[in-house]
Amino acid sequence: MLIECVPNFSEGRDPAVVEAIVAAMAVDGVSLLDFSRDPDHNRSVVTIAGSPAAVIESAVRGACKASELIDLTSQQGVHPRIGAADVIPFVPVKDISLEQCVLFARQAGQMIWESCGIPVYFYEAAAARPDRALLEEVRRGQFEGLRDAVRREVARRPDVGGPSLHPTAGACAVGARRFLIAWNLYLDTSDVATARAIAREIRASGGGLSGVKAMGVLAHGEAQISMNITDYRQTPLSTVYAAIAEKAARFKVSIVRGELIGLIPEEAAEQESEWLRLFHEFDPEEKILERKLRSPLSWPVPAHSGSRLK
Repeated sequence: MLIECVPNFSEGRDPAVVEAIVAAMAVDGVSLLDFSRDPDHNRSVVTIAGSPAAVIESAVRGACKASELIDLTSQQGVHPRIGAADVIPFVPVKDISLEQCVLFARQAGQMIWESCGIPVYFYEAAAARPDRALLEEVRRGQFEGLRDAVRREVARRPDVGGPSLHPTAGACAVGARRFLIAWNLYLDTSDVATARAIAREIRASGGGLSGVKAMGVLAHGEAQISMNITDYRQTPLSTVYAAIAEKAARFKVSIVRGELIGLIPEEAAEQESEWLRLFHEFDPEEKILERKLRSPLSWPVPAHSGSRLK
């Protein structure tokens, strides 16, 4: 049995803090496949894989370390967030079902509350309520809005723990889902309104492409379309790219480069496709899941344990 877990932490600017969190996740039986920082989104994404029990323990350790080092009352970034350990999804990889991952997500959520006092919301396949299946609904209002809402509305309170959020680490959304591809495309303009208009047209919630979540943001001084592709078999990345290129042309702008956050399954990496050629240094050994499973990263050893952000 092999599962993947992709924790997202609300810190992407301080490498010492990110490395301290990742180092805390080192557990026998868990492979570190990838981790990256995004200063503009102020977010880091970690990809681990291994046996279910070991991966759960690793994820819980990461959530607890993040709660020690990240203070959401002073954290800022363009990416929506409700917690220091913002989302922790469990993904089936080999000899395991999505239904089993739901049970692992529920177990991890209970452990996070008991170990470090972080209340938990369950989302996607692990959702305990239909209105919490969509992550964007769980995160509505972000940390600040949710912090206030749980005091007024019983319906917004966590599934585990609470009822109030942790004062500095917020809450954690723990879920079970199929493989998701996090993908950013940059336009040759700094006009974020253009990126937002294109994102509105292509995302599924706006009547666009099935399995596509998208938002327009300003990153590195460039307009960026930040996407999650939740079903790459139904909507391949080449289809998404063609739709964005066509809509961008209407605004008289072009796609100039792409960025994958985390890993991509081998069957989703369409060889010789136009979107893949946007990556000047796409290294299959570093970005394709199946290859990283054969050659994982070494766990970082931080120079110091870090301290809470001020």
